[in-house]
Amino acid sequence: MTLGLQALLAFAPIALSGVLLVGLGWSAKKAMPLVYVVTALIALTAWGVSFNRVAAATLEGIIITVQVLWIIFGALLLLNTLKHSGGIASIRSGFARITPDRRIQVILIAWLFGCFIEGASGFGTPAAVAGPLMVAVGFPALSAVMFGMIIQSTPVSFGAVGTPLLVGVQGGLQRESMTQALAAQGQTWADFFNLVVERVALGHAIAGTLIPVFLVFFMTRFFGRNRSWADALPAVPFALFAAFAFTIPYGLAGRFLGPEFPSLLGGLLGLALATLAARAGFLVPKKSWDFADAKEWPADWMGNIEMKLDELGSRRIPTLLAWVPYGLLALILVLSRTLPSFKAWLLSVSVGVKDILGETGISGNFQPLYLPGGVLVFVCLVTIVLHRMPVADFMKGVRESGGTLIGAGFVLVFTVPMVRIMIQSGVNANELASMPISMARWVAGSVGEVYPFFAPTVGALGAFLAGSNTVSNLMLSQYQYSVAQALGVSGATMVAAQSIGAAAGNMIAIHNVVAASATVGLMGREGQTLRRTVIPTIYYVALVGALTMVAMHVVHWTDPLMGVKLP
Repeated sequence: MTLGLQALLAFAPIALSGVLLVGLGWSAKKAMPLVYVVTALIALTAWGVSFNRVAAATLEGIIITVQVLWIIFGALLLLNTLKHSGGIASIRSGFARITPDRRIQVILIAWLFGCFIEGASGFGTPAAVAGPLMVAVGFPALSAVMFGMIIQSTPVSFGAVGTPLLVGVQGGLQRESMTQALAAQGQTWADFFNLVVERVALGHAIAGTLIPVFLVFFMTRFFGRNRSWADALPAVPFALFAAFAFTIPYGLAGRFLGPEFPSLLGGLLGLALATLAARAGFLVPKKSWDFADAKEWPADWMGNIEMKLDELGSRRIPTLLAWVPYGLLALILVLSRTLPSFKAWLLSVSVGVKDILGETGISGNFQPLYLPGGVLVFVCLVTIVLHRMPVADFMKGVRESGGTLIGAGFVLVFTVPMVRIMIQSGVNANELASMPISMARWVAGSVGEVYPFFAPTVGALGAFLAGSNTVSNLMLSQYQYSVAQALGVSGATMVAAQSIGAAAGNMIAIHNVVAASATVGLMGREGQTLRRTVIPTIYYVALVGALTMVAMHVVHWTDPLMGVKLP
């Protein structure tokens, strides 16, 4: 089978999902079971993957689905707990006191608060936390999903305290042989890895500057009374200010502190600066902007989670106390990723299976305390005490959260296994590379010297499939590095482009859209979200691709291993 035919067959499940979800407007609930079956058939026939391995990859995907659902449940439970405690009513009025302008609110909640949560936790948590919060303060559910997905770009490479780089890039490269080659030149692995981190931070800092601008333009065009791009223009100066408030400390942290801190520090400092600026009216538009009355919203904007003030009773708590659960959530997430003893204790509670169905290398585990879902549930239990909630009200939140979870579970139980079959297809009777690698090789062979332009797109494709920057980096970092070596250009720069593209790919990752939709009770309209989030994704990979070409062929960036043959 030729490489071109391999790439075509490997791309077929992706093309089918795009046609069904975006082209025909099918819900993921209808589309993804069919896509799963097609993927399994291609793996079994064209690739020659054993039935046992396809079944093992499917079970691995189901275990990962349990992890995702645990996070979604925790996010829903926190939202519903705060709804019944009176916290949501206080938070909503608090944002109104900062500014009633929805264009500014989306920047504060989605961009800055979301970036901070991504830095602390990753794994789709920003959309799961910021999305419901936006619904709570009066955003349409469809807009909350879209905004929550769009911000899963710039902060993602440094999400979960640097996991996509620390685990994804370092685990995806031939570290041992590269370390030997570096030692021969008097260099260390840290010299090479820090160069990758620095270039990732710089690329994101440049491309990410326009993400808040996308937020306000998309808000006024797709969800405004006038459906007007022009209504966003007065908010662009504040959007750019908020962008730089994040990207400047973000870029400096990547340059001087390492991969653990850019998104954390950028989000925290940016949120503080932008909140103070909004309170002072700095660059805030003189004329406030709001959605039309909720009664006028189209039905497809609405989820089944509503936060009407008149339904929340007379219970009110101080605004600061209402925010304490979110502050506690951020604190515990940071400590759980940075404090070794605490992290080890949380990880000690684990249920898993090694070598599923005897397939070496396919394993799965569920760590209920370490995953953000466990932290979210703990914060909910603390909130009962902090907000002096009746247990009966908390149980209402539990029932509401569980009911919303069912639809997402059905979709994800097909979506995630489909992805795992593609990723695990590299072990087969026909001695073919895995489906993602086959697609990447075809692209590299087809475009030659201009491949650096497409390196971020390849990374985005990996994330689109896996729903994870970390997994895309694990799959494709060594491949990207090898292409750079073959072309005689900087491997560190190519790996950086891979990581940035993989972050951008999270904006269109199907199971991330499904998970984000579930947290606001909005299922069946994933195609609408994807049709819009693909726009900033194309912008991101195209700009970073162009920057990579300039770095390779104009500035001639190098690295310690450029042109060095690995042992």
